[in-house]
Amino acid sequence: MEFRIMGALEVRDDAEDRTPTAPKHRDLLAMFVLNARRPLTVGRLRALLWPREDGERSDSLVRGYIGQLRRLIGKDVITTVSGTYTLAIDEDQLDVERFRRLVARGSREDLREALALWRGPVLEDVDPDAERWAETGPLREELQELRLLALERRIGYELDAGLHREVLAELRRLIAQHPLWQGFRGQYMLALYRSGRRVDALNAYSALRDELDDGHAIEPDADLQLLYHRMLHDDVSLHVSAGPPVLLPRDVADFTDRRDLVDRVIGDLVVVHGPAGVGKSALAVHAAWRHRERFPEGILYADLRETTTPAAVLEDFLRWLGCPAQAVPTTLERRERLLRTYAANRRLLMLLDNATDEGQVRPLLTSCPTVVTSRSTLGGLTGATHVPVGVLGDDDACDLITRLAGPLRAAPDATARLVRLCGGLPIALRVAGSQLATRPAWTVDHLVGLLEDEHGRLDRLRVGDQAVRGVLRLGYDGLPEPARRTLRWLGALSAPDFADWAAAVFGDHAEALVEAGLLETHVIDVAGQVRYRLHALTRLFAREQLNADTAQEALSNLAAVATARVLASRFTLVSGESVSSPAATTDIRHSMEWLHAERVFLVYLVDDLHEAGLWEESWRLAHLLTPFLERQRFLHDWRRICETGLEAARRAGSARGVALSLRDQGDLHRAEQRWDLAHDRLRLALSAFLREGAVRDVARTRHRLGRVYLEQGRLDEAERNLVKCLAVAENAKDTAETICALGSVAHRAGRLAEAAERLADAASRLAGLGDRHQHADALLELTAVRLAQGLVPDARQAAQQARGIAVRLGDRLLDADGLLMLARVNLAEGAASRARDLAEEALKIFDGVGDDRGRGEALDVLHRL
Repeated sequence: MEFRIMGALEVRDDAEDRTPTAPKHRDLLAMFVLNARRPLTVGRLRALLWPREDGERSDSLVRGYIGQLRRLIGKDVITTVSGTYTLAIDEDQLDVERFRRLVARGSREDLREALALWRGPVLEDVDPDAERWAETGPLREELQELRLLALERRIGYELDAGLHREVLAELRRLIAQHPLWQGFRGQYMLALYRSGRRVDALNAYSALRDELDDGHAIEPDADLQLLYHRMLHDDVSLHVSAGPPVLLPRDVADFTDRRDLVDRVIGDLVVVHGPAGVGKSALAVHAAWRHRERFPEGILYADLRETTTPAAVLEDFLRWLGCPAQAVPTTLERRERLLRTYAANRRLLMLLDNATDEGQVRPLLTSCPTVVTSRSTLGGLTGATHVPVGVLGDDDACDLITRLAGPLRAAPDATARLVRLCGGLPIALRVAGSQLATRPAWTVDHLVGLLEDEHGRLDRLRVGDQAVRGVLRLGYDGLPEPARRTLRWLGALSAPDFADWAAAVFGDHAEALVEAGLLETHVIDVAGQVRYRLHALTRLFAREQLNADTAQEALSNLAAVATARVLASRFTLVSGESVSSPAATTDIRHSMEWLHAERVFLVYLVDDLHEAGLWEESWRLAHLLTPFLERQRFLHDWRRICETGLEAARRAGSARGVALSLRDQGDLHRAEQRWDLAHDRLRLALSAFLREGAVRDVARTRHRLGRVYLEQGRLDEAERNLVKCLAVAENAKDTAETICALGSVAHRAGRLAEAAERLADAASRLAGLGDRHQHADALLELTAVRLAQGLVPDARQAAQQARGIAVRLGDRLLDADGLLMLARVNLAEGAASRARDLAEEALKIFDGVGDDRGRGEALDVLHRL
């Protein structure tokens, strides 16, 4: 039997209605329900039934009412003990008590069940004004508060589930009914914000603030104020549901069973490595989902293939863990420390996908379990457990194809090519699998052959009413023409992402494309720029709309802006060219941050310009990037643009461009310590400059040859070339650099006094020119000479000065060189422990940037300790 007092008084026994109809019987039942399981005397019942009469009614009348009520609802429901009467029901039989219990439990299902019990104010038909009995008013207030709390919590669950649009109307009604219930106001703001109505969300807050200020002279609650400010600054964490962040991609429904690997993936630090296309990411994601319950405080995920620097990932993780945007530090090291603090003692899992080197991973490591996927073994990550993943065997590959397409009709390599051609896009894979399933005569090889042609790939990715192009076309057709043009021009780019300035060159409609689902906001990079990315199939769609002439025009405009920006960032330390006045170290640092942020994009742009036939622009941009890539030891990118730049210069018919590109290749081989190749390229460049009569370039090329001879141990030839350079030096910078190189020759030849004199002279000249990097290089070489002379205090002074420059510039590689030289100074002073600490710190940096030369020198110092 169920007793209901929320709303009108009701008694139900299954489907049978046993509610009394006589007014006094209803009053009596209300009294029993309000005092359920409490003994009531006849006198107490008489006083409750006739509160305004003083004993005028008889006890027999009360007992008669009780007897009549018993016949209606059951004689065992109202028990008699020692002259008292008790309504003997369980908690589950009374809607009020069930309501309280369900709200206290608070799950989504419990709250829905509790709210379904609500039919209105307590005893609204028996005591409509809540004046007859003292219990009615407080009980109504309590249950109304609980109802509003239940509504707020239930709506919170729905917001977490992404139903923000669905709850807007209900929240609007609730705010109208309860304008000062700030929980509803905050939920309404959040629902508006997630529905793309940011201005409306901020206005909802302002309306409450005005109302409170006018009537009460108070501010909204602190939580609501914080929500407002987070919306004002467009806090990314507001775009998802509250609660622990689980950033994992969706688990692969057709994951190929690898039981021998899945349970090995989760540990303190695990590197899942193997060649591309073998399912490293799918394995790691599947394992993370499988062990989800072990990490109740969240799973962080980042695809390192699609970001240029760990700093951006650190910022992203900090924001997901609750760090306000304005509190995220600007430096990499401080972000590392703050992430470790946030992660300490939390049951978190971190998945770092598609790492290319240890330098990407080390800044992101905390005390929480971490899974890294990479093509490399990342052997520099000491203490890591390595899980190698090979290509799928025939059985596993056939199983995957069978799940997608039905009976096996493919070799594993064809299946892998099919997945690659689909770009991992779910609709593309479904279309391809459906095509195979509905066309029994087709093999996967046949479908792969059809899809390998980029120009026809989107035509083929169609089955029935499912078509990749249709999905893309829907968003495209809804755009205004300027935004369409932006998308078409973006299709000419092949870089994995691009910054807002590049989008601005193409019309600055990136946000419109994001809204249309054709572009994705990627990260905020180290230079503070918004970065976007196109899916591979979206890029193909954009290219379909673009003709060659328009693509060339768009890339030409972009090349002009990119070249101007690179030139603006090429201070003396980068370009090797003199400037009118020394640049401030902060300007240099900001420029270097921009170059770091744009490195990948600019390298791809060199290729794009070459492919578009803009050969002059291609080789010039490649040449401008060379000093930066050399200084920062980005050898892979440098090698790539050197080859493209030389080919572009030849196609452009530029003799000077060919000579400069040959010299750039010589510099690359010098950085790789491939001295013979460097010598050959520099000799070719020298011959070309001699033919052109480019005196200054001849001198600079001889300078480089001198450096090569120095490294080859051919000191006489090195000195002859450098002396010739000094004789024809046309400016103070060339003179200073050549004097520095001659100091290095003297050092190698054992002429220490001469070496010290030349290096000190060069350091002074470079300092006056504002060339801080070359100044620091000269000081480091001078430190080595002073150590060889036994002048340890002088050596310390030079090394400390060099490291101070590196720290101010924010150059980690130069800082590592300074640390290593200070380690040598401490070793000479007998401070072995301090020397070890400095050498180990330098080794970490060398490992992080992948500098094998520096790493070897650091290990050499450590071996001597």
